[in-house]
Amino acid sequence: MRTIFKTSYDPDINLFKDRFHRLCYAALCIVLILFPFFLNEYFIGELTLTLIWAIAGMGLMILVGQSGQVSLGHSAFMATGAYSVVILQSKLGLPFIFALPAAGLISALLGVLIALPTTRLHGIYLAILTLAISVLVEDIIVLAEPLTGGVNGMFASDIVIFGINFGRYSNIANLYWLVLFTTILLVLVYKNILRTPIGRAFASIRDSEVSASAMGVNVVLTKAVAFGVSSFFTGIAGAFFGHFATAFNYETFNVIMSITILLMIVVGGVGSIHGAFFGAIVITLLPVLISFLRDFIFQGTSINLMAFPGIETGIFSLILILVILFEPRGIYGAWLKTRTYFELFPLYRKDMFKRQKSYLKTERLR
Repeated sequence: MRTIFKTSYDPDINLFKDRFHRLCYAALCIVLILFPFFLNEYFIGELTLTLIWAIAGMGLMILVGQSGQVSLGHSAFMATGAYSVVILQSKLGLPFIFALPAAGLISALLGVLIALPTTRLHGIYLAILTLAISVLVEDIIVLAEPLTGGVNGMFASDIVIFGINFGRYSNIANLYWLVLFTTILLVLVYKNILRTPIGRAFASIRDSEVSASAMGVNVVLTKAVAFGVSSFFTGIAGAFFGHFATAFNYETFNVIMSITILLMIVVGGVGSIHGAFFGAIVITLLPVLISFLRDFIFQGTSINLMAFPGIETGIFSLILILVILFEPRGIYGAWLKTRTYFELFPLYRKDMFKRQKSYLKTERLR
């Protein structure tokens, strides 16, 4: 049993609770940096894709987990980031180091423009609106053929920074390190946002808009900022996804991608930055695991699972159902319960993590 005695509020404000957590995350970063020296190009590519999904998950987590707003249209921001970063490089000649944040800012601007007139929508109505925005962006991409390539899509060349190549097929290790560095940077930005007054405002409108408004929080502005920050993160993920895919069109960023990102944070654990990473791991590695098991079963029993289309989607849907039924807090919630059990043993109480309502419907502003 490990007990932490608090004598000030600093542990609640600091990025890390104590020296032990700081060392754990430092060790994790070192392990992630060393991965390319021990893995082949295939697994390095899968890890790179996992980090890209994690960035997108952090973006949606800010909106859903921190400010309590639902979105089914984050594929639109992924598409905006992917197309923007390529257009800024190919049409305007901007280097990638400037095109990447610019693509994120363009996605953030789109998010704010969507959020401002829709701040009084909640729940299913906001989800339907964002879903419609996602479909609308797909149509805009097709109609803006001179700029976006229309149905043919666009080709993203290798990333070059200061003469160093960061291509998926030419130098996947460099691309992995670039995405890893960006992910660590965005994690620090995410954590620091939660420590600021605007981060606490996110939590206040998530739990009770009436109480937040009574405490002087500008609900409309806070929701718009949440949408903007969320869209920025997702736009960065879309920019990297475009370069990772190398070739993409409007069908790449469809509604299924939006649903996938939402399911990812639900399975990983809504409300925690760890949930975005756990969900990204499931999203990326589950198809790989299924393919390995499929080949193993075929060799052992001669049963060809290729004859069952959609088996990966079915297994993921089953996992989602099981998570919602038995562990609503997701994978991170299960880990948190296990860790707390051993930290507080034998004082752990079963009802310590009893599920509660985050807010009441009467606490939403009309």
